Amino acid sequence: MPPAGLRKRHQTEGRDLTRPASPEPLPFAVYDNHAHLEFEDGFDQLDPTESLDLAAAVGVRGVVQVGTDLETSRWSAALAQHDPRVLAAVALHPNEAPKLFEQGQLSAHLSEISRLAAQPRVRAVGETGLDFFRTGEDGRAAQIESFETHIEIAKANKIALQIHDRDAHDEVVATLKRVGAPEKTVFHCFSGDAKLARICNDNGWYMSFAGTMTFKNAPTLREALSVAKPELTLTETDSPFLTPEPFRGRPNAPYLLPHTVRRMADTLDEDLEAVCARVAANTERVYGSWDPAEAGEVAA
Repeated sequence: MPPAGLRKRHQTEGRDLTRPASPEPLPFAVYDNHAHLEFEDGFDQLDPTESLDLAAAVGVRGVVQVGTDLETSRWSAALAQHDPRVLAAVALHPNEAPKLFEQGQLSAHLSEISRLAAQPRVRAVGETGLDFFRTGEDGRAAQIESFETHIEIAKANKIALQIHDRDAHDEVVATLKRVGAPEKTVFHCFSGDAKLARICNDNGWYMSFAGTMTFKNAPTLREALSVAKPELTLTETDSPFLTPEPFRGRPNAPYLLPHTVRRMADTLDEDLEAVCARVAANTERVYGSWDPAEAGEVAA
C-alpha cells in the first residue's frame, strides 16, 4: 500500500478544518472521476483506504486518482494497483512544465509519464492542459509542448485524456484540434460557459462537473450543465479542493460527491437515480471497468 499523506494541503488562515459529516447515500452508485488522495487535509486525517471506505458507504464506488508530477503519478499508479476501487491518471500538471523546461528535464519526465501510462490500471493521461492563470507568457510555450506530448501519449495507449483548463479555453480547444484529440477527452473540473459546452458537444468531449457548480456565484456552470449533452457529463470532487456547498472551504474527499450529484439533478430537474445511473455509465465508458477481472487484467 503506498504511504498515506504524500502531500499536505496548504492551510490558509481562518479556514474551517473540520471534516463535514457523511451525506445521505445516493440511490445508484457513481464514480469520482478526479481526486487527489495523496493529500492530507483538515483536523481529521483520512488515509486512502479510510477515504475510499467512507465514499463506498454513500454510493461512490470508485475513484480516478490523479497525478500532477512524477512523484504523485507513480503514487497514483501504485495505489490503483493495490486497491480495486482506484484507477489512475498520470501526467505533469501544466504549471510544472515551465519549471521542468528551465531545468532541462521536461523531456525526461514526459518519457516517464509515457512509461507509466502503459500500466493496465492507468486509464487516463492527466491532469494536463493549459493554465494561463498562474503561468505568464514566458511559460506558455513549455506548457503547450507538454500538453501536445500528453495528448500523443494518451492516443498511443488508447486511454482517456484529462484536461486542466484555466483561463485558456480557446488555446486548449485550438491545441486539441491541431494535434487531434483522443477518442475520450475529458474537461476536468469544467470551468467554461455554455459556448464551451456546445463546442464539447460538437466534438464528443466529456465535461466533468465538480463542487464549483454548487457555488452560489456559479450560474454560468449550471447553465453549461444544462446545455451539455447528457451522455457527455461526468462528476468529480477534485478533493481535497473545491468542497461543494454547503461546506465550501472545508476539507473535501470523495465521500462528499453526493452533494454535487444532487445539485446536478436539481439543476437538470431530473430524477436523482436516473442522473446517477447515466453518469456512472458515462464514466465506465470513458475509463472502462474498475473490476480487474472485468477489465481482463491478469494477476501477477
